[in-house]
Amino acid sequence: MITSAQNTQVKNVIKLNQKAKARREQGLFIAEGRKMFLEAPDDWIEKVYVAESLLDDEEIMQKAGRFSWDAVENSVFRQMSDTQTPQGVLTVLRQPSYQLEDLLKQEAPLLMVLEDLQDPGNAGTIIRTGEGAGIGGVFLTKTCVDITNPKVIRATMGSIYRIPFFYVEDVVLLKQKLQNCGIRFFAAHLQGKNAYDRESYQEGTAFLIGNEGKGLTDRAADAADCLIRIPMCGHVESLNAAMAGGILMYEAARQRRN
Repeated sequence: MITSAQNTQVKNVIKLNQKAKARREQGLFIAEGRKMFLEAPDDWIEKVYVAESLLDDEEIMQKAGRFSWDAVENSVFRQMSDTQTPQGVLTVLRQPSYQLEDLLKQEAPLLMVLEDLQDPGNAGTIIRTGEGAGIGGVFLTKTCVDITNPKVIRATMGSIYRIPFFYVEDVVLLKQKLQNCGIRFFAAHLQGKNAYDRESYQEGTAFLIGNEGKGLTDRAADAADCLIRIPMCGHVESLNAAMAGGILMYEAARQRRN
């Protein structure tokens, strides 16, 4: 059992939780909690840490026993954890490597494109909501929050294991790569001609979501095939990025079911 916070493994887990550079260099990331462990694909799992208080949990131990794992004293586990109330199991995972084609497997791809999104909760919620709406994947510009940030991982509630993602230089270059795939780019914008539910998303569709404070850059908005509006009452000028993305994704899902 690991009993000291000075243990090299403990120090490395803390580093992986806190430093994007460490995650990139090691090709690893951390997922905390019972659900995240039990749903993790076997071939992603590098190492499992179980708090001493959870060693009698048959379901956890049955799966942990198939991998390299260590028991950790409760007080040390709390120091390893990135959460206020640790659930007692922490998984070190290998970062998946997706190719552009992995996001285009649907007959009429439904995609999210995130430009300079900074809030981990927004990024994770878009991935989780996207799975529910049936998207084929998420593109992120390299200025976005690190998708393996622990807060992003928690917000996905396991969807990170099932939704492919791919980093791109910028939206304009992405559109150039996809221009022959029959995918139309839609951007929610104050200058949108039609309300979002007046357009058709039954063919290949990519929704663009911009930075929480600044929105999409002019270059990204200009690259869109169509600007659309989400009507709002009162003095509200814009919606939370994840909320706006959810509205658009579920409108596309509704149209595709009909």
